[in-house]
Amino acid sequence: MSDIILDTDTIQFQKDLDARGLNCPLPILKAKKALAEMATGEVLRITATDTGSVRDFQAFAKQTGNALVHHSQNHGEFVFYMRRK
Repeated sequence: MSDIILDTDTIQFQKDLDARGLNCPLPILKAKKALAEMATGEVLRITATDTGSVRDFQAFAKQTGNALVHHSQNHGEFVFYMRRK
């Protein structure tokens, strides 16, 4: 991931996934399903509360080839933006 700071208010996404309250591996499984329904180049926003989700989504991106465009944390919530390969 680059060191460029992105304004998350300007990141455009085509689908939103609420994975709050779900523990591993459910956020990844739901993201995988959502990405499979999307077209190449579209962006999925995922909101999760699982503390291991940062590590999980980084590994998921490497394994699948989908790009982890950006991730952030705010008050115990993690937000990820993934671009479908």
